[in-house]
Amino acid sequence: AMLGMGATLTIKDFRDVLVEPLAISAGMLIQLVAVPLAALLFIYVFGIGGGIAVGIAMIVAIPGGTMSNIFTYLARGSVALSISVTAVTTLICLVTTPLILVLMIGDYLPADFTMPKGRIMKEIALTLLLPLSIGMLYLYVFPRSAPALSKWCIRASLLGILAIIVGSGSAGRLDVSAFGYDNLMLILLFVVFIAVLPGYLIPKLIGLSKPDTTAILCEVSVRNINLGILIKASVFPAAVAQTAQLGNAVLLSLVAYGVFMLVVGAVAIGINRLGGTGLKTA
Repeated sequence: AMLGMGATLTIKDFRDVLVEPLAISAGMLIQLVAVPLAALLFIYVFGIGGGIAVGIAMIVAIPGGTMSNIFTYLARGSVALSISVTAVTTLICLVTTPLILVLMIGDYLPADFTMPKGRIMKEIALTLLLPLSIGMLYLYVFPRSAPALSKWCIRASLLGILAIIVGSGSAGRLDVSAFGYDNLMLILLFVVFIAVLPGYLIPKLIGLSKPDTTAILCEVSVRNINLGILIKASVFPAAVAQTAQLGNAVLLSLVAYGVFMLVVGAVAIGINRLGGTGLKTA
């Protein structure tokens, strides 16, 4: 998908993002400040505690991933803005993720908690920057065939997204009876809550364009769940019996959010491509 999107982008697209920095500044502040504050409000209003609260904290402490860039592309948002916000916030998360987790769920964290920095840097390089650069180079060298490459790469990525949705829902990792239907509904409500409040309303209130608003909405609601699961495994390893139950609740929260964000995002993209308006721009 990143290869295909790179084949539609030029240096000018990213230069335009930097020339008018309001959108990227807003996207970063919304990701790093507004989303955690919205999560705190959500946890307080619904009186959430334990593993669900820890799971929500991990969800908002991690940035958007390459999946948010795919959804932005499919929703006809600003892909250059989405990629820029993803790259910058993923780098910043090396500092902000531990800080957000300590502030939100410090009582649950082990004293020796550290971020898997090497894995994060490798993810940025191999899954974001490298294929994007190759795609942009392809567009520069072969401008005539670049649209066909982009189209088929994106189509292939859609099959991957479908496989993720089906696999996540049927792999047995989300044991609804153990997790509880009420907790499941809380996670679904949280997906909608952060998409509407910090993801849609704030960009609209500050006057961002529809493509920029769509990009930020996707960045906010489509999180890097793979990174969240990696952090969960380092903080609450399954082999440690004392935190195993808490860790299972955290894992189920992350997996449930991952399933819901993909399903809700796919439905919203379909509505948008059929000509929806307002919140349907996602």
